[in-house]
Amino acid sequence: MTVDRSDTLSPLFHPTSLAIIGASNNPARIGGRPLRYTRDAGFAGRIYPINPNRELVQGLPAFDNITDVPEPVDTAIIAVPAASVVETAEACAAAGVKAAVIFSAGFAEMGESGRQQQAALSNIAHSSGMRIVGPNCLGVYNAEHGFFGTFTSTIEAGWPKPGTVGLVSQSGAYGSHLSLLATLRGIGIRFWLTTGNECDVDVAETIGWLAQQAGVSVIVAYAEGISDRDRFFAALVLAHQQGKPVIFQKVGRTGVGAAAVRSHTASLAGTDAVYDGVFRQFGVYRARDTEEMLDVAYAASFGILPASRRIGLMSISGGVGVQMADEAVERGLEVTPMSAVAQTRLKTLLPFASPRNPVDITAQVFNNPELVGANLEVMLEEETYDSIVAFFTFVGAAKTMVDPISETLRLAKEAHPSCLLILSIVGPKEVVSRYEESGCPVFEDPTRAVRAVDALSRFSEAFARRAPSMTIAGQSETHLPPSPISEVVAKRLLSDAGLPVVNERVCVTADEAVAAAIELGLPVALKIASPDIVHKTEFGGVELALNTTADVRNAFVAVTGRTKMAHPEARLEGVLVSPMVTGGVETIFGVQDDPTFGPVVMFGLGGIFVETLNDVSFRVAPFDEEEAHRMMRELQGFGVLDGARGLPRCDLDALASALAALSRFAAQHSGQLESAELNPVVALPAGQGLIGLDAVIVAKA
Repeated sequence: MTVDRSDTLSPLFHPTSLAIIGASNNPARIGGRPLRYTRDAGFAGRIYPINPNRELVQGLPAFDNITDVPEPVDTAIIAVPAASVVETAEACAAAGVKAAVIFSAGFAEMGESGRQQQAALSNIAHSSGMRIVGPNCLGVYNAEHGFFGTFTSTIEAGWPKPGTVGLVSQSGAYGSHLSLLATLRGIGIRFWLTTGNECDVDVAETIGWLAQQAGVSVIVAYAEGISDRDRFFAALVLAHQQGKPVIFQKVGRTGVGAAAVRSHTASLAGTDAVYDGVFRQFGVYRARDTEEMLDVAYAASFGILPASRRIGLMSISGGVGVQMADEAVERGLEVTPMSAVAQTRLKTLLPFASPRNPVDITAQVFNNPELVGANLEVMLEEETYDSIVAFFTFVGAAKTMVDPISETLRLAKEAHPSCLLILSIVGPKEVVSRYEESGCPVFEDPTRAVRAVDALSRFSEAFARRAPSMTIAGQSETHLPPSPISEVVAKRLLSDAGLPVVNERVCVTADEAVAAAIELGLPVALKIASPDIVHKTEFGGVELALNTTADVRNAFVAVTGRTKMAHPEARLEGVLVSPMVTGGVETIFGVQDDPTFGPVVMFGLGGIFVETLNDVSFRVAPFDEEEAHRMMRELQGFGVLDGARGLPRCDLDALASALAALSRFAAQHSGQLESAELNPVVALPAGQGLIGLDAVIVAKA
């Protein structure tokens, strides 16, 4: 059972006393940098360098050991050779240190011996209560308090300003890279932590702690793998409940990338598609790269999440307006046209402009800067758009334009504070800052501005719905039978769980098969029933569209004969006779036991969609019908279910109900279930439900 210890991280981020074990008098060395940084940043707490070879370290009195320090310290930085780390950590715990940050490398990433040493560090943390960050990390900082317990050289490029962003990264080098780029861009990182090998403190727990901090409004995270699913889910739920966007970059999307992750941090990368599903389920925005991660964090730090996906576009260039519209539509934003009345008003202001949306105010803005305010006022008074992106390029930075445009935007923000106004302007930093001070994020590239609107809209949608609940009524009292499990038993188990399966009969003689066909109604399908045979079509174990009783009798003889020849060792239960199901759309339901997240439900369209296009979506079990609807809509081929091109609309509510039922079944049998599949599941037209035609369940050994 995961225990929430995130409340014990406060001494790590807010230390009043700091010990640096392995402190160096050379401010350029690993053991010297955190001392120099923290002193130069004006840290108000007490600093104790530990170095038995010197009386003074960078002008401060040095101590031989942590036990010689006159008080229990909040945080100790350990910068000693790997061979001495465990002994040093034990001494820290005995001295009452509340948190230790281990820079030293050479642990789980180095093989079995290193894993044993890292396990010893975990034991120290758990037995003593001292929190341990690392090993193999670059440390921590709190920009607001001037605490920089890190040796990253990126601090030399400028002090991070204490804004409202919290950043946690498994990778120290990449976490430092993000911190540097954020500082250069003016994004304020208040708290920063690199977790390294995560013998104790991990990314998930840090997200949970950041979600509880009043000074943090946006959380940025980078990870190569997640080790504790329950802690991760709890942290994401907490961030959701607090309304704090989480922007996550999870690497290892490809086979090559996943292999690199294992060699780099000794963590196992889970199935990438499953991570996608988890992030969507918990309302996390997954950034594909550094630029996107910082773009979204920057825009989110202004604190306005648009209430809808309706976006207004304003431009001094018709071509750029089209470019922005293309990007918006491709991302699912609604480029809603202006009303006829509003378009008439805009035409009155500028007869040769395009007023529909995008609104093109042309280069005439040079002659009449008031066009910006007049056009913006019309767009805002429509109350149609919850976000507006305006492209001004260098026009917005020209000396004669800065004052009128910035004042116009300031007044617009005052009158419509809930509307997200984003600008695309190229100009010097001092000009950009003017616009930012009016509450408007500024991007050089207009398409990046549109992408930011998409991300912030997704957060708004996520926060408007309930946070996911991972609780279930309890583990099922019914244990799965040992594998192999026959199709008959699998269907019965799934039917009992609330999934509709085809009405069928098990028949052991040809006469029984004929009687079943008459009872069920011709035409029928017939297939072999055996717990030892999964793929029945490969050897002719299935016969379809049997229209007469003679066809049924002949098919029984043929199918059983082929089975005995192809699988003489297989146990035979007889044959399954079921009605032929026609019409509808074939879908596939699946469950897999993910090594990171446990039981995960898959949904997709059948046939070529799943076999060739991999058009599937995932969710961690359990989930409700509302989440199942979102899961379905993620498919590229969702239009096939939704009645595209004149097709009948499938029974989406029945699909959602069945997916939610499967998720409960999977969660209740967690630990017992290796995998399950219901394929095909025929989704019938709206109001007619669905029918599962084949089922496989594999229990864990």
